[in-house]
Amino acid sequence: MRILVLGSGGREHALVWKMSQSKRVDRIYTSPGNAGTRLHGENVNIDISKPDELRDFILDKDISMVIVGPEAPLVDGIRDRFMADKELAGIPVIGPDKRGAMLEGSKDFAKEFMIRHGVPTARYKSFTAQEFDQASAFLKEMEAPYVLKADGLAAGKGVLILEDYDKTLLELKAMFDGKFGSAGDKVVIEEHLSGIELSVFVLTDGVNYKILPEAKDYKRIGQGDTGLNTGGMGAISPVPFASEDFLKKVEERIVKPTLEGIRKDKIDYKGFIFIGLMNCNGDPKVIEYNVRMGDPEAEVVIPRIKSDLVDLFEGVAYGNLDKKDLVISNDTVVTVMMVSGGYPESYEKGKLISGLDNIDNSSILFHAGTKCIDNQVFTSGGRVIAISSAASDMEKALESSYRNAERINFDGKYFRRDIGFDLK
Repeated sequence: MRILVLGSGGREHALVWKMSQSKRVDRIYTSPGNAGTRLHGENVNIDISKPDELRDFILDKDISMVIVGPEAPLVDGIRDRFMADKELAGIPVIGPDKRGAMLEGSKDFAKEFMIRHGVPTARYKSFTAQEFDQASAFLKEMEAPYVLKADGLAAGKGVLILEDYDKTLLELKAMFDGKFGSAGDKVVIEEHLSGIELSVFVLTDGVNYKILPEAKDYKRIGQGDTGLNTGGMGAISPVPFASEDFLKKVEERIVKPTLEGIRKDKIDYKGFIFIGLMNCNGDPKVIEYNVRMGDPEAEVVIPRIKSDLVDLFEGVAYGNLDKKDLVISNDTVVTVMMVSGGYPESYEKGKLISGLDNIDNSSILFHAGTKCIDNQVFTSGGRVIAISSAASDMEKALESSYRNAERINFDGKYFRRDIGFDLK
């Protein structure tokens, strides 16, 4: 079969890397891809905002399945467009329909869904700019720290956690005034949950489901979880504090009610559900839903899957996921993200990357913001390369990733040296 993967990050490289190991696959195309995805197939440039261009490519190349990596095409309704086209309707798309994608595309929609279906989450209310006075009054009912969330997609940067009431009001006004673009036209104010964060990943055909390995990622740019939020500076799976008892609570209290809600709401959901959780003294509560695999979480979760990922995706596509086997490695997998100097604020692109051939076989490189020009690899984004390593314990895996991180060089390179510090 021939598979088309949409996206260009470390998540997409991890998916392509894993699917390329399947005997069921003849060819993998990635659009637009990066310098890593080209090692396992062919990178192509398709403007997916032009339906005819995407349609022509799929029919011309006889594509058997489409894997949607990032959230934006799902929120824009790519699955719905396929279902409405007679020639594309029979080609499976791994990802929910437009309404299902609203679980990530609108924080307000997601919170309403959780409350309606009894999924434990923080107390909240949503407000528009015209309701600023009501929002101010609601904040006075809350205790610091205050949590503000832009309702729409904001590239992972639309959440603010603030200690001071007056500063929170200023930031709320800034969000209404366009700090996060149209994503902040509506803002969710919610109760701050205290505890330790982790993420649980579910693959579902809309009825049946498989729970994938959990992971913990590190969002802050600086050592000790300080500084600005990023798209993710590293991740670890499994999560030591996620005991069997805790994960059973997640399944019973969150995963099952979420899927029952999807069925009750008649949402056409075939793909990943990324559940961001807080462990509040042993009780799981949902912080957010995402409707695709995480990044950099994919770079630790996917390597732990020993089963044929393409076979699992076929189970998702054809509604028989319950007939498929999911085998998980007992290894601990860690990833350390190398980023461009200045990230997550302004940074330069086009820096030559050297040392890629010096990596030993204890690590896997998952490219994120890279491109290949004349057989040389250059930076093309803020997050550049994820270095993933598997071992019998976290310390050994981290040792491998950090050793190999030292062997890769580009102007301005930076990575956190304390991934997993809070789990030791």
